[in-house]
Amino acid sequence: MTAPPVLFLMGPTASGKTELAVALHRQLPVDVVSVDSAMVYRGMDIGTAKPSRELLAEVPHRLIDICDPAESYSAGRFCEDARAAIAEIRAVGRIPLLVGGTGLYFRSLEQGFSPLPASDPAVRAEVELEAEREGWEKMHAKLMKIDPLSAQKIHPNDPQRIQRALEIYRLSGRPPSALYGRGREQGLALPLIKLVVAPAERSRLHAAIRSRFLAMLEAELLAEVEGLYQRGDLHAGLPAMRLVGYRQVWQYLAGECDYKDMINKAISATRQLAKRQLTWLRAEQGANWFDAAAPACAGEVLNFLRRHPIFTGRV
Repeated sequence: MTAPPVLFLMGPTASGKTELAVALHRQLPVDVVSVDSAMVYRGMDIGTAKPSRELLAEVPHRLIDICDPAESYSAGRFCEDARAAIAEIRAVGRIPLLVGGTGLYFRSLEQGFSPLPASDPAVRAEVELEAEREGWEKMHAKLMKIDPLSAQKIHPNDPQRIQRALEIYRLSGRPPSALYGRGREQGLALPLIKLVVAPAERSRLHAAIRSRFLAMLEAELLAEVEGLYQRGDLHAGLPAMRLVGYRQVWQYLAGECDYKDMINKAISATRQLAKRQLTWLRAEQGANWFDAAAPACAGEVLNFLRRHPIFTGRV
């Protein structure tokens, strides 16, 4: 018999990944590992759509609430944490189910991760100050001059990745693309099944994104972000505070936009994020796609897994 598989459950934001993961956990011998660069942060529950405490008690999710918002969490650290979680799950005869929307984390785990210089607060702050003066489009243009290969893969409206690429260049003196291609750690040497869930119609995803953000506001998202704002040790340049939703509410609390603008900006930014995620997912090799909006989506995924050769005799 082949080794037990690892399952990847991927999809854009607001596509129902958590609900599907819970359904799979209730029917199959799987344990959940979160693959979400937002859910790692403690005290950021509403705006990250983190599962409720009650749900987490029933279906534990590894790699949730493992960082303070003042910290940075990298793809390299995720790979270390995920490998450890996978080993723990397999050691007790269960199957790891990795669930989330952070494509870089999935790919780094599967294909291996290139060692890069650790983040430097001084260099990061330097890049942020330049961006405040010149704008992220000009920062993207700077990246294009020093590393066209990296710049072509990063959207001009993705400040976090632009910043990290420029930081790598200034710390190492080499284009990030050269470092990414050198000395990769070994990838995931286990049988892998990739599942992607996304609504077949983009309009459904857009509607879900709008409804979810409005529901977050009703659930006191403003109070959650205000608590972070009042801490005094956090600022708008931190990765946690640049997350969609949090960034726009932070701007509202800082008086940089009004309430209506904040809502529109947050919904628009989340839709842009979903678009980037879908572009990333379409490039995934060997992925099995399911319509997240279909009423029988969970049943279809279950049937697919139960018929899968790797799962034969395991469920």
